[in-house]
Amino acid sequence: MHIGLIGGIGPAATVFYYERIVQAFSAAEQPLHLTIAHTSALTLSHNVATGRPDLQAAEFHRVTGQLAAAGAEVVVITSMGGHFCAKEFAALSPLPMINGPASVADYLKHQEIQRVGILGTRVVMQTGLYGFLSELDPVAPIGNDLAQVNDDYVAMAIAGEATPGQRERLLAAGERLVRDQRAETVLLGGTDLNVVYDGAALEVPVIDSAAVHVDVIVNTALAKP
Repeated sequence: MHIGLIGGIGPAATVFYYERIVQAFSAAEQPLHLTIAHTSALTLSHNVATGRPDLQAAEFHRVTGQLAAAGAEVVVITSMGGHFCAKEFAALSPLPMINGPASVADYLKHQEIQRVGILGTRVVMQTGLYGFLSELDPVAPIGNDLAQVNDDYVAMAIAGEATPGQRERLLAAGERLVRDQRAETVLLGGTDLNVVYDGAALEVPVIDSAAVHVDVIVNTALAKP
């Protein structure tokens, strides 16, 4: 199966998806067919902030046309935040989409995890991954933590790297979700959070939504030669 990735939202997230998929196909000793089409993290951030899923869906439709022309058979949004327009995009897309939040929800149910603390953009945290975790018990940072996590995440996603201050605040916010709000685990609901969490010495259990999404992408692609 030829995989189409919508990349650039942000660059670090695109690299994460690409590297993980390459590694998985190499381990399976199978040829990989993959194309990446670039779009803008700044455009995504603006459309999220102004509540315009229609505009973002149109932009995703534009770049998916490039992927389809290159031979892609499925499309992947390499950003959990980018799924805020998933419904609108699915209605336009010339390719079937492997949905990230849906993949995460299925994984959490299979693992029998109920109370999960979410880090990511404001809309991801407040909606429980756009409602996909509604059957569970999602919790988000409270008070000033909510705005700070959102601001740190957006800045980090655009830059493709985290400052020491952003790293420290995001790790601390995750720990508070477990310690103060009794979350069973911290869900990294923003793909770029791997910049902070990969290789960090963690005091709380963490699930990376992007890693879960990648596993579903790989399994789907390998199931169809």
